[in-house]
Amino acid sequence: MNPKITKLLYRLLHALEYIIAFLTMIVLIGMLVLEFYKMFAVAGYFSSAGDYLQNVLTIVVGLEFVRMLINLTPANTLEVLIIAIARQVIVSHESAVSNIVCVLCIGGLFAIRKFLISERDYQKEVSKDDVSGTGA
Repeated sequence: MNPKITKLLYRLLHALEYIIAFLTMIVLIGMLVLEFYKMFAVAGYFSSAGDYLQNVLTIVVGLEFVRMLINLTPANTLEVLIIAIARQVIVSHESAVSNIVCVLCIGGLFAIRKFLISERDYQKEVSKDDVSGTGA
């Protein structure tokens, strides 16, 4: 394929990722505003803390998904998976076996992050989140 066309398609796909991330962010902000509105307007809202927790954790997973779309790295992808599985464990309470499997999956994802992601990618991620600037 022509290198110019390939470059154009790559830029178009990258722009579409940003558009999807932006639209997802707008929806998540709307969900958050609606959740705060329901918190103060609906009588007995706090009696269903499970629903509140489910909604808030869904928003958190969505925010991590937006972050992954903006900066697509293996570390970001694994973080989205870890948070999504942790949300499942916290919200669903299906069975003990399901919870154990989810915890083992999270452990496996941490092992993948430790042993299979290159040190350069990991350091790039750590340096973005490091406040002191030491990279440790």
